[in-house]
Amino acid sequence: MFRRRSASADTDSQSTESASPEASEATQPKGYTPKKGVPTPKRRESEPNPRKPIKAPETRKEAYQAYRARLDRQRGVSKVSSGGLKGVPQDEARFYRPADLGPARRYARDLVDSRRSASEFFLPFSIGIIMLLFIPNPIFQIGVAYVAWPLMMVTLVAEGVFTSRRVKRLTAEHYPNDDLLRGIGWYATMRQLQFRRLRLPKPKVKVGEAPVPH
Repeated sequence: MFRRRSASADTDSQSTESASPEASEATQPKGYTPKKGVPTPKRRESEPNPRKPIKAPETRKEAYQAYRARLDRQRGVSKVSSGGLKGVPQDEARFYRPADLGPARRYARDLVDSRRSASEFFLPFSIGIIMLLFIPNPIFQIGVAYVAWPLMMVTLVAEGVFTSRRVKRLTAEHYPNDDLLRGIGWYATMRQLQFRRLRLPKPKVKVGEAPVPH
């Protein structure tokens, strides 16, 4: 009778000792310190789901796909935070940045796109002035450098100030509670410096058409 009890007790003790240290430590409460003589498990073994290393793209095509996927994730976050891109075609949604969202920014773009300006020809005019400076005529070079170039810069500044004030005033009247009113004047001025065909998002109004608040 006593022999059977001792045999079962020995069997239980052997099975307990043969259990893995990791399994016994997993059942212990937080902050438990293992006994001396027992090897401490490695971090990658103790974590249930260790992080997998990120595989770097091996080709240019894979790098471009990863870049597009990251942009799509960022646009998805901006869409959720801004309430979505309402009234925007799906094929044009990739051209919208977080700074382009909102009815106030759309109205500001329409105000800029509804009229022609000298500022949108800044880049070709600058290239033309640089080419004219190579003409070997000192009087002509002085006229270009001290008359044409300053006149162009004054025109750009004057148009920028006028457009900025106009856009600020009209957007504040129609969208006084919009969160993106801050910096909208600079936003319109920078759009005015771009070619009409190269502007993104693409213009929605024609030249001479009166913009309508949405």
